[in-house]
Amino acid sequence: MEILFVLGFFLMLLITGVSLLGVIAALAVATLLMFIGGFLAMVIKLLPWLVLAVVAVWLYRAFFSDSEARTRNKLRRKINRLSRNDWR
Repeated sequence: MEILFVLGFFLMLLITGVSLLGVIAALAVATLLMFIGGFLAMVIKLLPWLVLAVVAVWLYRAFFSDSEARTRNKLRRKINRLSRNDWR
């Protein structure tokens, strides 16, 4: 179905007197804009699912994670941060 739109666009530009180079440039710009618009629409459509995944992982780690392992990881991060500051 999209190919019909492109062909109609191409023919209408040629009929109105736009040169072939102008038609090719218009098709290139339209393709780029449609690609960017489709990408943004896909990101906006997937954003709630990404937020849901982040919340689910956060809840899982908050309620089902081992508290000793969490304490060890926190201590490990603190030691790494302190050792990086010592090298400066």
